[in-house]
Amino acid sequence: MNPILAIDFGRARIGVAVSDELQLLAHPLETIAANERSIARVAEIVRERNVDHVVVGIPRQLSGKIGAAATEALRFAEKLRAILSCPVVAWDERLTTVAAHRALREAGKKTRATRHYIDQVAAQMILQGYLDRRQHAAHAEEMSR
Repeated sequence: MNPILAIDFGRARIGVAVSDELQLLAHPLETIAANERSIARVAEIVRERNVDHVVVGIPRQLSGKIGAAATEALRFAEKLRAILSCPVVAWDERLTTVAAHRALREAGKKTRATRHYIDQVAAQMILQGYLDRRQHAAHAEEMSR
């Protein structure tokens, strides 16, 4: 199997994570500056790693509504769909960045020191949630046969 790529889109930085080839575990990969070159960089990663598909985190509001940040992430996903040869999936990622900050703080990391990789950790959490859900769904389908 080919790896899956996940994206935590932000106005300043874009966190990227990748799965292992078994599509079971997510690993932080890199942080990309959010600028005119970011789409091209994602496309390079997809090519270099022969990615199966891309998961873009959509930060819905707690109520489930689509706010400004989610709209921007959806626009980014659409731009990726236009240039990538693999599928691009939108994934609900409410509070992932908050959870990433908490996890790093609990690991004894200072907020200022984590700035350069917090987005990668958020992307890792998005991807691990996506992988776990797929695994659970596959297991449930297997059990119902």
